[in-house]
Amino acid sequence: MPEEFIPYTHPITYAHDADLIAQSERLNATMQGRRSIRKFSDRPVPQEVIHNLIRIAASAPSGAHKQPWTFAVISSQEFKSKIREAAEKEEYINYNGRMSDDWIEDLKQFGTDWQKDFITTAPYIVVVFKKSYDQLESGEKAKNYYVNESVGIACGFLLSAIHQLGLVSLTHTPSPMNFLADLLDRPPNEKAFLLIPIGYAADDAVVPDIERKSLGEVVIEVG
Repeated sequence: MPEEFIPYTHPITYAHDADLIAQSERLNATMQGRRSIRKFSDRPVPQEVIHNLIRIAASAPSGAHKQPWTFAVISSQEFKSKIREAAEKEEYINYNGRMSDDWIEDLKQFGTDWQKDFITTAPYIVVVFKKSYDQLESGEKAKNYYVNESVGIACGFLLSAIHQLGLVSLTHTPSPMNFLADLLDRPPNEKAFLLIPIGYAADDAVVPDIERKSLGEVVIEVG
């Protein structure tokens, strides 16, 4: 074993399979309650909570452990207003010409439109950037691997952690998203991947009455 390796430890153990099954059922029940929320409360969230959420997201596996992500945490109302203005400009164009009729029809069940008030209402906005390469101090470029997959997994960690804390989120992808790198003065190797508002749900928040696919529709058993 290489000297730089250390023993793996995990704090959770189960005496019986039944305990593991029960815990998996509890976790499944918790995660089945996760929903995308479009109406946020402006109730403050402690900054340290957001920092811990980012730590959790950044613990995700990544290609060759390159960790090809940057998380821009935005609480400034001025910056959120600038982001909302730019996002709504792109979304208005999307809803009035860029998006196909089929796409518009598929979105009707969610009641979405080009207006994105959650950007300015939620106490925090996190913009996740993917890094196609790292810029070294020497000026050279260090390649990153499986960037989309790695950043996608990190976002999954983040969304799960947000929900398990009792907070809510939304995955927003105003397209194109180049304006986010410009507004946040990010370097050329960083491209916006997701915009995620984080906070509490508004008291009158509602969600569409939809169902997820059943286990039989999403899994195949081999062996």
